[in-house]
Amino acid sequence: MLPDSSPAPENAGASLPPAAAAPTAAARPAHPYPAESDKFPVVLLGGSAGCIEALELFFRHLTPRSGMAYVVVMHLLPSRESELPEVLQRFTPLPVQTAADGQKVRPNHVYVIPPDRDLSILHGSLYLLKPTQVPSRRMPIDFFLQSLAKDARERAVCVLFSGLGSDGSVGLKLVMENFGMVMVQDPATAAFDALPRAALATEFVDFVLAPELMPAKLLEYVGRPLLTRAAREKAEESDSKPAHALQKIFVLIRTQTGHDFSHYKRNTVFRRIERRMNSHQIKEFTHYVRYLQENPHEVEQLFRELLIGVTKFFRDAEAFESLRQHMRPLLAQKEPSSTVRVWAPGCSTGEEAYSLTILLQECIEEVAPGRYLKIQLFATDISAEGVEFARAGLYPENITADVSPERLQRFFIKTDGHYQIRKEVRDSVVFALHNINKDAPFTKLDLLCCRNLLIYLSSDLQKNLLPVFHYALNPGGLLFLGPSENITGFQELFQPLDVKWKISRRTETATSLPRLLNFPFALSRQSTAAPHPSASMATAVSSRREGGPFASLVQKVLLSTYSPPAVVINAKGEILYVNGRTGKYLEPAPGLGSMNIFDMAREELSYEISGAVHRALQTRQEVKVDGVRVKTEAGQQLLRLTVKYLEEPEELTGLLLVVFEDQPTPRRVRLAKGSASDLSRDDVVSAMEKELQYTKHRLQTTIEEMESSLEELKSTNEELQSANEELQSTNEEAMTNKEEMQSLNEELMTLNMQYQAKTEELSQAANDMKNLLDSTEIAIIFLDNDATIKRFTSPVARIVNLLPTDVGRPLSHFASNLRYEQLAQDVQQVLDRLITIETNIQTVAGEWYTMRILPYRTLDNYISGAVITFTDVTDLKNLESQLQDNARFAASMQETVLEPVVALDGGLRVYFSNRSFAHLVGIEATELAGQTLAELAGGSFNQPPLLERLQHLLDAGTDAYEFSNLKLDVALPGQPRCRLSLYGRRLLHQGQTTGRVLLGIDSLEPLAG
Repeated sequence: MLPDSSPAPENAGASLPPAAAAPTAAARPAHPYPAESDKFPVVLLGGSAGCIEALELFFRHLTPRSGMAYVVVMHLLPSRESELPEVLQRFTPLPVQTAADGQKVRPNHVYVIPPDRDLSILHGSLYLLKPTQVPSRRMPIDFFLQSLAKDARERAVCVLFSGLGSDGSVGLKLVMENFGMVMVQDPATAAFDALPRAALATEFVDFVLAPELMPAKLLEYVGRPLLTRAAREKAEESDSKPAHALQKIFVLIRTQTGHDFSHYKRNTVFRRIERRMNSHQIKEFTHYVRYLQENPHEVEQLFRELLIGVTKFFRDAEAFESLRQHMRPLLAQKEPSSTVRVWAPGCSTGEEAYSLTILLQECIEEVAPGRYLKIQLFATDISAEGVEFARAGLYPENITADVSPERLQRFFIKTDGHYQIRKEVRDSVVFALHNINKDAPFTKLDLLCCRNLLIYLSSDLQKNLLPVFHYALNPGGLLFLGPSENITGFQELFQPLDVKWKISRRTETATSLPRLLNFPFALSRQSTAAPHPSASMATAVSSRREGGPFASLVQKVLLSTYSPPAVVINAKGEILYVNGRTGKYLEPAPGLGSMNIFDMAREELSYEISGAVHRALQTRQEVKVDGVRVKTEAGQQLLRLTVKYLEEPEELTGLLLVVFEDQPTPRRVRLAKGSASDLSRDDVVSAMEKELQYTKHRLQTTIEEMESSLEELKSTNEELQSANEELQSTNEEAMTNKEEMQSLNEELMTLNMQYQAKTEELSQAANDMKNLLDSTEIAIIFLDNDATIKRFTSPVARIVNLLPTDVGRPLSHFASNLRYEQLAQDVQQVLDRLITIETNIQTVAGEWYTMRILPYRTLDNYISGAVITFTDVTDLKNLESQLQDNARFAASMQETVLEPVVALDGGLRVYFSNRSFAHLVGIEATELAGQTLAELAGGSFNQPPLLERLQHLLDAGTDAYEFSNLKLDVALPGQPRCRLSLYGRRLLHQGQTTGRVLLGIDSLEPLAG
């Protein structure tokens, strides 16, 4: 996908030679397809709200003789006739008509979908169908694209304009899978960008352009392959596509991603690469190799395109229904509380894996309603992005076209315009990265679902995988393949149950162990025993001749040690290399050709060589024998026989170097005839002793060889009895692989149990944390060191407009409801200085929050971002404001109320008084608070009638709320004795008692003398 709306040729051609640049518009004919040809592109123009303007711009810039057919599919109201054909006819000279049932599609024509109909295409003809979905769930663009991708294949073009929803995002994957082209309107130019953005989220879009730029790019794209690309059969041998260029592309992909695509079908790989080359207007494969080297992002894009995951829920509903029928007997045989194990390799974004889980759950409830069967489904893929997406289990609303309402309600939760798989279903599926080409398989399976994956792999890899599938399944387990895949050549391993939908059962009539050895398991271990030197050297000698690496190594040893004639042998005496002229010491043995030194040695040397070799092997040291006589044409010759055990270099370890070195021979010895009569008695005895010693050595060697042969015969006999006509070596290797995989599987299961326990603990902790955060109702935002959002709580939405899909985006990209402009600066200050910032802020709605920003510290005391908390203090602010109002009110009362009044609490202590009362008792109003009424004015108010009346008002059990006209004689400071007329009131708040009373003075009358 191109990230912007700029044309690709400039971007690609900037780093390429002139030969890779795109042809100019003048050099490109306006009509790349013959009028009489049936092989012309079919262009889907899809959209909904706001796409009329885009269609107008598109058709106004389109040449009338493009050679393509255009099918317009929009979301139309089913209750009224459409005037869309008449509207479009104003913008284009091309004939525009409403699509009719069975109508043949012709180039340079525009066909418009009628209201309340689904549109499909088969063999170049349009067909109308009555919709089966309710209008709110219809996906007419996806419906048409599915048939267009299969019918037109590489001639299919998908163009999506402005609109709401995500219609088209599934169908465009099918177009891409069949090597078609996808073009989307730039969201910045769309009236409604939801539909274009949903398409871009799939990452399978070739061009992102404004509508007026699309026609030129469309003509350029569809015209290039037919004009410049040679026929595929010839292209394989052309200079523009050298064989090594493809291997270099494989190397670049493997270096960057770790995955090897050399086992994928070449035709498929070539077409994917050609699509990317067309996107960048590159002609030559060699130029594209260089472009990949200079642009690592393009390697990632090519990798994603090679892994196009075109899948959906319950793809081929009839196939899943057939699987349901064949799974029922298998599930019925399961013991209670046992586990149903399933493996789904190539799971892509997880729709098929969850479909299998849902189907199995329904089958278990039908077959074994009273038994508990656990589902354990392993869903694997080599795409880390796909596995992460599948693990989240969050899918767009357009899945309603594939999932029934009953299943949606039971197995899904609708959140923020998406459907998420329920947690209990997600817990049954384990998503993991796994390369089916090399990684060991999951074993003991009841079902293996590998649909539409083998079609991308080479036939050799398919032949290696099917025995692996047989080995992974339990006896009677089911293999579920795609409709275009088969088990040809492996009918003895699987029994077909449904030929149409490729459901088979594992058979026990044959074993897959011998064929399993051909699979290159990445985790399989080689034998720890060192290879026998003779076998390895024999292989080396058979593949290397003199002058090669082996010869160079041997010659290097000879030159550094000896120059006489010599041979290199193994422990069995087999000659691996000859240096110099050795005919004086060795001669061919009679019979079939043999290169064994013991057979070729001359008679007088035979026992000497045998003894020396035997001692050298036992001691691993150099053995020298002097004065050895050998008969030559010139007479007897003395020589020194040396046998050296080789320990370096590593390639020659375990071999023996036998050197023949002539010694000075006296004339009498040289001329001696060597007969027994010419020898002295001592010489004869010495010769006989040597021969006896040699015979003993040979006898011992023979006995050891016989014992070894006997052991081998016994072993062979046991192998023949236990292997059931299989070679023991094959069986041992297979059993070793099985034990290794079983051991690995047990280790993985142990780790899985540990991880599962950890997951449960983490899940419980996550649940506790979620409930804690929900109960506190505190808005919290977690940021990383780049101020990018990692997580947030739901109350944040009242402050900052965040959605779950906004995780991973910078905080500065969002507008907040705060009357505060320094949030981003405060966050950066906390990250830079590791301080805590706290302040009170207000939203535009009038709510108050205490905002605290502090560093995010890990358990290891590392700073990993920042945490922003917003605590709602609106009530406190309102209370503070109310208290301030009360204070102002009290101050106002002190100034405005003229008659003396005082408020008393439950202990009859002064809670509040005005200035008049304070002046009356001769104390400042600020000093009255807290003093008892009985102490005021020298105890003048300490009179039982008054105190009893006040205490009676404070008693909550009475109905009295006031008293009036209570006469009391008092002596006030600075005044003559007088009579007061008092009244009292119980103070209430919102109808409830406050524990306080109000005492007021109505009048003051001086008493006479």
